[in-house]
Amino acid sequence: MNVKYIDLINQTFYFPQEEFTLDKDRLLFHNIDLMKLVEQYGTPLKFTYLPQISNNISKAKTWFRKAMEKHKYEGKYHYCYCTKSSHFKYVMDEAFKNDIHVETSSAFDINIVEQLLKEKTISKKTYVICNGFKRDLYIENIARLMNNGHKNTIPIIDNYEELDLLSAAIDGDFNVGIRIASEEEPKFEFYTSRLGIGYKNIVPFYRKNIQENPKVKLKMLHFFINTGIRDTAYYWNELLKCLKVYIALKKECPTLDSLNIGGGFPIKNSLAFNYDYEYMVDEIINQIKIACDDAEVDVPDIFTEFGSFTVGESGGAIYKVLQQKQQNDREKWNMIDSSFITTLPDTWAINKRFVMLAVNRWTETYERVLLGGLTCDSDDYYNSEQNLNAIYLPKYNKEKPLYIGFFNTGAYQETISGQGGIHHCLIPQPKHILIDRDKNGIVATEVFSEQQSADDVMKILGYNK
Repeated sequence: MNVKYIDLINQTFYFPQEEFTLDKDRLLFHNIDLMKLVEQYGTPLKFTYLPQISNNISKAKTWFRKAMEKHKYEGKYHYCYCTKSSHFKYVMDEAFKNDIHVETSSAFDINIVEQLLKEKTISKKTYVICNGFKRDLYIENIARLMNNGHKNTIPIIDNYEELDLLSAAIDGDFNVGIRIASEEEPKFEFYTSRLGIGYKNIVPFYRKNIQENPKVKLKMLHFFINTGIRDTAYYWNELLKCLKVYIALKKECPTLDSLNIGGGFPIKNSLAFNYDYEYMVDEIINQIKIACDDAEVDVPDIFTEFGSFTVGESGGAIYKVLQQKQQNDREKWNMIDSSFITTLPDTWAINKRFVMLAVNRWTETYERVLLGGLTCDSDDYYNSEQNLNAIYLPKYNKEKPLYIGFFNTGAYQETISGQGGIHHCLIPQPKHILIDRDKNGIVATEVFSEQQSADDVMKILGYNK
């Protein structure tokens, strides 16, 4: 009988996969023995595998280059990293090794951009695409960046008032983009995105506020789909509507030369994940080329803003199963040594799934369990399949510790949970390590942040001054 955990994985998925392999009964992630990390650093443990950031950037650049060559597309491609996915310096340092650009979403982002410029991590050739609803401080910071000589800054107009505010704060002429308020998927509770300007209002806005304005040039049309770039009728329909607006604008505005197809690529959330990235890029480029050729306008330069795709697949978390609680005749709860709300808040907030695998004991028999976190909140649990409400792991044995890993957790989790902050039920933030490889491929690790101590928490709460 095939009753071992490894049998279950092999029967259910194609395994091994590019990033997941086995060494006997231990899981390797990009050929890194995760049990060795556990033995060295303990659990709970969060890690970031830095080379994966560059790997994904390189893949996307290759897909767009191939598609543009195939379709004889004369525009350029610019890869932007949207900082909101992870603002950490170690992410920026790795990402900007790859000659990419940056997309911001709020005022403090500009302070990060200025620091990156100061350290020469980016240069004046780097495009800074400024998205988001712009309050006074954000306007002030954008203006400071541009007035100090960073001419490749492009504020994206999100609402009608922003253009006047920017004009008053920025010295000399400057480029802008306009964000389209795309329609949301039918399942949404509202019809149109709260961000941007409606399809029908963009050309009139240009005519009234930009066309005769000697200080402002329209360079970019920004198109963003909240659910990301997916092969659905909804996505292709919105893209074609966007192209109609681009063509109408281009015929009146010769300075318009860029289309920002915001909205990211999905990342693997299961070993059964299947997404044809190369096909999607090819078809996007093909559709833009067809629409522009038919309208006899020049094709635009293409900008993308990939956040989760850039950094998501670099992250992971490892927990130890502390104990198993048999709550009734059917439900066994494996209690982990941390909290899902604290360390993987998207599992609690939006029922997000991550790749979840046992780290050790793959050659032993498995059982059906639920995973519970340490807080007293009834929502502090994880289920990998909504229809099953349970997961499978090697059988609990208090004499043989079981470790489990969650993978592709690198986007948003630290910022949502609040790095270094207070967490639900005061469950401490786990230790976080960075994993890199040198020129010879040798793995090196370093501690980015230690696990929170009681003193850290007491100081934040105001007990220790």
